[in-house]
Amino acid sequence: MAADDLVQESRGEAPGRGRLEGRRILVVGGGQEDYGLDDPPIGNGRAMSILFAREGAAVAVADIKRDSAEATAQRVRAEGAAAAVVVADASDEAAVADMFARARETLGGLDALVLNVGIGAGLGLRGTSVEDWDRVLAVNLRSHFLGCREALDALDDGGAVLLMGSVASREVMPLPSYAASKAALEALCRQAAVEAAPRLRVNLLLPGLIDTSLGRMASRLSPARERVKIPAGRQGTGWEVAYAALYLLGPESAYVTGQTLIVDGGLTVAPRA
Repeated sequence: MAADDLVQESRGEAPGRGRLEGRRILVVGGGQEDYGLDDPPIGNGRAMSILFAREGAAVAVADIKRDSAEATAQRVRAEGAAAAVVVADASDEAAVADMFARARETLGGLDALVLNVGIGAGLGLRGTSVEDWDRVLAVNLRSHFLGCREALDALDDGGAVLLMGSVASREVMPLPSYAASKAALEALCRQAAVEAAPRLRVNLLLPGLIDTSLGRMASRLSPARERVKIPAGRQGTGWEVAYAALYLLGPESAYVTGQTLIVDGGLTVAPRA
């Protein structure tokens, strides 16, 4: 399907509707790695940051790479919203505490948190070293644990937390450390939702095959990725992930917590034959 055939929301061209007016949101992993692509598609973290701004929120963009976070912050400001840049390693306990403190100070408080962090390493069980396993779980799982724990006190009443997982958590795939780390987020989401209630809500978003720079790089390494049967007939866009996140952080989902939302074009229900 050509980009011109997509609805405005899927292309990131729909106008804002004030759905997050006055909210202050910390997006961890709000930068973007383009992997040398000349015309990279927008990633989930950047799309979320821009969309939240378009919908009226102030955004703190946190990333381990300053240049990447700054590039996102510039696009947030272009939407007429306030933006802050925080450079931090989301898997480091002290860095996470400092990240929250700086975001709160700059934005005057925090109403919502997105934890959009994930890496992969190793190939199959035999090809995954202990070092690979520990590093992936530190980045993909420890970071979410630290973020949830910090959010219990750092977010204002009525706040919302969003964990970013993957449908890989429900599949067999070549990167077992990645899949295992993402699968664990469902348990963490349930625990955090119960401990945070009724003051905060916590939910989990599972994207499927999304057309991002990382996705295109993965397809180069495994061309079979492009042949996966998706009922929607195409891969998703970062904007479509962002709109699902918008719902889970906004007032329309006020009675939704401890839940998992899958955004995959029907991938996980498609017949494999």
